[in-house]
Amino acid sequence: MAILTLKELRAALPAGKRLLGVDQSKKALGLALSSPDLAMATPLKTIVRTKFTEDMKKLAGICREYVVGGFVIGLPVNMDGTEGPRVDSVRHFADNLIGAAEVLGFDPPIAFFDERLTTQAAHDLLEEAANISSKRRAEVIDQLAAQIILQGALDAMSKA
Repeated sequence: MAILTLKELRAALPAGKRLLGVDQSKKALGLALSSPDLAMATPLKTIVRTKFTEDMKKLAGICREYVVGGFVIGLPVNMDGTEGPRVDSVRHFADNLIGAAEVLGFDPPIAFFDERLTTQAAHDLLEEAANISSKRRAEVIDQLAAQIILQGALDAMSKA
């Protein structure tokens, strides 16, 4: 499967399947899960990255457990809308994810969502919750960024 628009992703998603939001970085994959009706995103977990094959095995288990049928991946474009080296890394990750269909157990439909300011928004949310330790913030920041990415995509899909 190729990279799709959000509208195409919604059409390609099998009935009853959820979307997994991904905030991809060099060290971690922040994950968020959509509700079955594709209305709401919730933080799920953070996978500390190791080898790609091991990361895919973990993702495959999550996809089976939570009935995931597609992915929304945050695309870190620059504030001026241009694409930098981080975008290349995310596009490469998405291409590898498509190539891992056998490990995942399905041919994953994938769409990108502009993630500008999502990590900052996640930091702002955590700062408002003053009783969260800095260690706990570090553990959940990628999940919250993934939630913000996925919720933005779900909102955009509902308007399309």
